[in-house]
Amino acid sequence: MIAAIRIRGTVNVSDKLSYTLTNMKLHKPNHLVLVKEDKSSKKMVEKVKDYVAFGEITEEILAKLLVKRGRLEGNERLTLEYLTQNKLGTFEELAKNIIEGKIVLKNTGIKPVFRLHPPRKGHRRKGTKKPFNLGGALGYRGEEINKLITSMS
Repeated sequence: MIAAIRIRGTVNVSDKLSYTLTNMKLHKPNHLVLVKEDKSSKKMVEKVKDYVAFGEITEEILAKLLVKRGRLEGNERLTLEYLTQNKLGTFEELAKNIIEGKIVLKNTGIKPVFRLHPPRKGHRRKGTKKPFNLGGALGYRGEEINKLITSMS
């Protein structure tokens, strides 16, 4: 499962990229979505790589994200009571099932977009306009996305 976080804003975004970001439900900066690792989803992420940071999310980080930032329809917090009522198990089991592809967030009543806080102490690198491999904050991060999610949640 790939986690994609929108880093840059909406100014001077071309229509094609704006359309792709809208399809991915990345409407605002500091929003995170989970993307399946299929061909079409990967192409969408690659297309908007200059506006998002992405990488592989781990089960532990996803479980923590669900606890802290998970929301239900109506903007209510995701609780353990809700998970047990809908037979989804614990947060850890839900995270494992999401990563394995057994459960889709929108089918469970959980919002597919996580609204995050800006990263504590900033992006700490050369800024939000350069790719990660050149010292910036954008593009593919691999496992380093988990550190970014932790600093933003």
